Amino acid sequence: MLVHVLRIYLGGPECAGAGWLQALADRQMSKVVGAIHADPAQRWTLEGLAGVAGMSRSSFAQRFKQVVGTSPIEYLTRWRMLVASDRLRNSRQSVAAIALSIGYESESAFSTAFKRTMAYSPRQYQRQ
Repeated sequence: MLVHVLRIYLGGPECAGAGWLQALADRQMSKVVGAIHADPAQRWTLEGLAGVAGMSRSSFAQRFKQVVGTSPIEYLTRWRMLVASDRLRNSRQSVAAIALSIGYESESAFSTAFKRTMAYSPRQYQRQ
């Protein structure tokens, strides 16, 4: 029922604009955002995400950016970094274990992406 109410509200003129809440109001984009949130470690590709939405790659990429305000891969990366930042602060997992748990094959690649997205290295973030 909550999702239905959110869809009605987000479809109204008082809530124009892009963002993940707008994605919840769109049936196809809602499926994609749900899939990303449910399994951030999945090796998601543009083609795979388009398949979740039941759309062609180019149509999906354009629609996702229009609805969410960012590209699907940028959204995926940002979500992974948010999950990682929560784990860095609230668990005793190592940086390497967190990297693997959100879909990075190496700690180095994860650290580079984390610093680019969050402005701190994972270890700096964890110490703060």
